[in-house]
Amino acid sequence: MREEILRQGGKVRFHSQVTDILTENGRVVGVRVNDTEEIICEQVVLAPGHSARDTFSMLYQKQFPMSAKPFAVGFRVEHPQSLINISQYGAEHVKGLGAAAYKVTAKTSTGRGVYSFCMCPGGYVVNASSEPGRLAVNGMSYSGRDGKNANSAIIVAVTPADYGSDHPLAGIEFQRSLEQKAYELCDGKLPVQRYGDFREKVTGEHRPGTAETAETVWASMEPQCKGAYSWADLTGILPEECNRAFVEGMDSFDRQIHGFASPKAILTGVESRTSSPVRIERDEELQSAIRGCYPCGEGAGYAGGITSAAMDGIRVAEQIALQFAPLQR
Repeated sequence: MREEILRQGGKVRFHSQVTDILTENGRVVGVRVNDTEEIICEQVVLAPGHSARDTFSMLYQKQFPMSAKPFAVGFRVEHPQSLINISQYGAEHVKGLGAAAYKVTAKTSTGRGVYSFCMCPGGYVVNASSEPGRLAVNGMSYSGRDGKNANSAIIVAVTPADYGSDHPLAGIEFQRSLEQKAYELCDGKLPVQRYGDFREKVTGEHRPGTAETAETVWASMEPQCKGAYSWADLTGILPEECNRAFVEGMDSFDRQIHGFASPKAILTGVESRTSSPVRIERDEELQSAIRGCYPCGEGAGYAGGITSAAMDGIRVAEQIALQFAPLQR
C-alpha cells in the first residue's frame, strides 16, 4: 500500500506528529508537524485514532466544533477455547476447522445494550495502557489462533448522560476515571477476577456452574495475558448500573453458549477504548465548520471499526475529488 502511494506521487512521513492545525479566517491553511515544521495545504483529512487524546485537546483549544458521543465499556472475558468449539461445532476439535469464534448481543431490562466486541479465538488479553497511572486492556490472537483460551470484550453501552458533564471531552475523562481505578487495583498489573465472584458481589446471589459444561473443559482454566496480572475485585471499576447490565448480558449469553456465564470464566479490566468518545462535527459536505478540514473515520466519530473507517475514508476522498474533477453526467 505504501509503495502504491509513493508511485502515485504521495509521501509517507514516519516519526511525524501533527501537533497543530493552522487556520486563517475559518479555513485550514496548513498543519504543524512535531511543533517545528509547517506544511501548507488547503485540505486536511483529519483521521485520528479513537485514543488520540492529545489531538482532541488541541482541536478543542482551536475551537473545532466537537461533542461527546456514546461508546461502550466493560471487561475482557476469557473462556476455554474448547468450550466455544463445542458450542459452535459440537466438538472440542474438528479436523479442518480452526478455533471457533462467536458474536453475541443483548438488550437489558433497563434498555442498555451489552455485546461482544473484538473476539479473539485462541487469543490473549493484552495490557494496552497508553497513559501513566491508567490501565486499559485489549485482545489479540496470533495467526495460528492456537492459544488455550478464547476472549472477547463484553461491553455495556454508555452515553453522555453517564459522563457527569456536558463538556465535549467528558467521555475521555470518563474513560480516564475507569482506567485509573483499574490501575490502582493492582498497582499497574492487569486485574483479573472469576466471573462467579464478580456476579455474587454485584447481585448478592451465588450461582453454581451450568450442568451442561463438563468440568474437564475448565480443569486448567487460567488467565492468558500479555503482561503481569493479579487477582482483584473488579466491581468497583464500572458504575453500578453498568455492572448490573454486564451481569444481565452474561446471563443472556449463557442461554446461547452454555457455560458462557460459568463462575470459572475470567474477567480482566478495563476495556475502555472500544470506540471514540468524541465526535468532530462535520456537515453534509463532510467538512468541519473550519473549512477545508474533513473529520474522518473512527476517531472522528464516524466509524466503528477497521472496515467502516475505510469506507468513510473512501467517502471523504470522493467528496474532495468532486471539488477538482466534478462527475460528468
